[in-house]
Amino acid sequence: MKPLRHGFRFGFIHQAAVAALLLATSVAAMAVPGKAADNKACQLLTAAELEPVTGKLTSFNSTLDTPDAQMCTARGQKGTVMLRWARKKPGKKPGISEARVAEAAKEMGAKVEVKTFGPITCSTFIPPKGMTLVGPNTTCSVTRENQVAAVEITVNKQKDMVSIEKLRPLAKKLATRF
Repeated sequence: MKPLRHGFRFGFIHQAAVAALLLATSVAAMAVPGKAADNKACQLLTAAELEPVTGKLTSFNSTLDTPDAQMCTARGQKGTVMLRWARKKPGKKPGISEARVAEAAKEMGAKVEVKTFGPITCSTFIPPKGMTLVGPNTTCSVTRENQVAAVEITVNKQKDMVSIEKLRPLAKKLATRF
């Protein structure tokens, strides 16, 4: 096994931890729907703006609504759209970096592509065969001052993935709304 920067070896325990994190995100997305009108994440993009890229969507539902983190989801025939907004706490050390997550995913056999356009970071994730907890997805996030917002499109089949080039203009719109 190949050692990572902090001397850890990426083995079954680390794979299980990453899988648990991905499962927790999926479970959070399936939480009991709340009022979308009061959720900041639900205000980032509209169904009309997303549907040219995703196809017809259900109405958005608030799936997480706390003062510092909010999520909103909508389902379509080919997958799920998740909008996220979070406030970074001042003085709090950052969590796992995007680069570290990408490195861990690649070690598990996933295909990961990351592109940065100023304050916008976009990525694609294609899980390895046999990892059925999560589907292929494309995500674009924007960091501004002490806040971060993201749009993530997870699809059922790799052939239905949205390209970074198609999602990036939506991230530019999202960046103006928080």
